[in-house]
Amino acid sequence: MTPVALEEYLATSYDPDMEYVEGVLEERNVGSWLHSLTQSNIICALGGNYPRIYALPSLRSNTAETRYRLPDVTVLLSAPTTKYLLDPAHIVIEILSDDDKMTKVLEKLAEYESKGVPHIWFVDPRLKLMSVYQSGDLKHVDTFRAGDIELSSAEVFLE
Repeated sequence: MTPVALEEYLATSYDPDMEYVEGVLEERNVGSWLHSLTQSNIICALGGNYPRIYALPSLRSNTAETRYRLPDVTVLLSAPTTKYLLDPAHIVIEILSDDDKMTKVLEKLAEYESKGVPHIWFVDPRLKLMSVYQSGDLKHVDTFRAGDIELSSAEVFLE
């Protein structure tokens, strides 16, 4: 792969959008019915229950000096002051796609933690599992909690 300068990446729109890792563009596995439905359920539930937060799909987010990721859902308590998210989000949610490799997903989750994201949530829609990521571990939960924000499995897996 031909390396891409960070400035070029940030100035370019990709279809589908790409992540930027150490000068290399990485494709994301999105677009399947189950992934999209789960993402929509999460955004609608959070937006409907907590109108003062921002629950956004695929917001370009800086995770390290030479890395930008596109979390499936990013939750912010206030609007960012920059075009792309440079500060840690309040919550980052990754949804497993059929083609995702777990080692790559765990790498992303670790990046979010290193960036200082306090709440990192992981969803496997096929197995209907929800997990919280912390210090390299995934802990299964029935309800996600981040302060006064809650998201139940019934809301996430609504069909």
